[in-house]
Amino acid sequence: MSKENYTEVTEFILLGLTDRAELQPVLFGVFLVIYLITVFGNVSMILLIRTDSKLQTPMYFFLSHLSFVDLCYATNVTPQMLVHFLSERKTISFLGCFIQFDFFISLGLTDSYMLTAMAYDRYMAIGKPLLYGSKMSRGVCLSLVATSYIYGFANGLAQTILMLRLSFCGPNEINHFYCADPPLLVLACSDTSVNETAMFVVAGSNLTFSLTIILISYIFIFTAILQMRSPEGRRKAFSTCGSHLTVVTMFYGTLFWMYLRPPSEASVEQGKIAAVFYIFLSPMLNPLIYSLRNKDVKRVIKKVIQEKLFVNSGTHLVNGM
Repeated sequence: MSKENYTEVTEFILLGLTDRAELQPVLFGVFLVIYLITVFGNVSMILLIRTDSKLQTPMYFFLSHLSFVDLCYATNVTPQMLVHFLSERKTISFLGCFIQFDFFISLGLTDSYMLTAMAYDRYMAIGKPLLYGSKMSRGVCLSLVATSYIYGFANGLAQTILMLRLSFCGPNEINHFYCADPPLLVLACSDTSVNETAMFVVAGSNLTFSLTIILISYIFIFTAILQMRSPEGRRKAFSTCGSHLTVVTMFYGTLFWMYLRPPSEASVEQGKIAAVFYIFLSPMLNPLIYSLRNKDVKRVIKKVIQEKLFVNSGTHLVNGM
């Protein structure tokens, strides 16, 4: 394109989930409730794990960081989306769009490797219980978490730099509710072949690599469980893995659906549905899945509730005397 006809895009318009005006207030209410539950659930999970001495184990250490990443993930998209539901002009600045894009990629990859670390932790706990204390020391756990964050954010930055190399000269309407890479690629005026290849390679290799480690871990886990003589031991082992497997299935199912297809208008529309599960429902459900299926977490929640009730009832008694 000649420079005379080149108009640099300074902001993008997010088309959102739907253009039907009558649905906007309804969607605002639905996603506000989902976000509040997400914030409450994940913050509560982090506080419970950090304050209860019996939850100071590697499994809950990883779970607290998973809750933190989920909280950041939802917060990266939801507040602005809620504002757009009630706004006539649904714009995001060029810089704001790419910051959101960067965090989306970074947190997604961090999430995947956090789940991978959790699978490895379960393998060591069930398959190598005698070596668990030494193999999953605090230093090892910190290293696994730090590596997940550093690797995730390094990849996110690399993808963002690649995207910034493209020219955006209009149109500037992103057919999504956040700055996602397939819809952004559709809008680019310059050649996107490098970006498309990078997206497939990064998404495909990272998701396949992390999922392969998880699957191998569970092959060893199930083999160890089946070799247990105690039915109670097998039941407890399956119970500790059930929550993680549920979360992994939701996470990887939607991610493969979103990324391992060439960008097109049809794939973008289908990707919106997958993104709702990935960005909103998964972070909301994860704390519920872990708390409802985990005896330790339920015990701590019950303990906190009882302590609160005891303090409140004691306060009322004192005030009534």
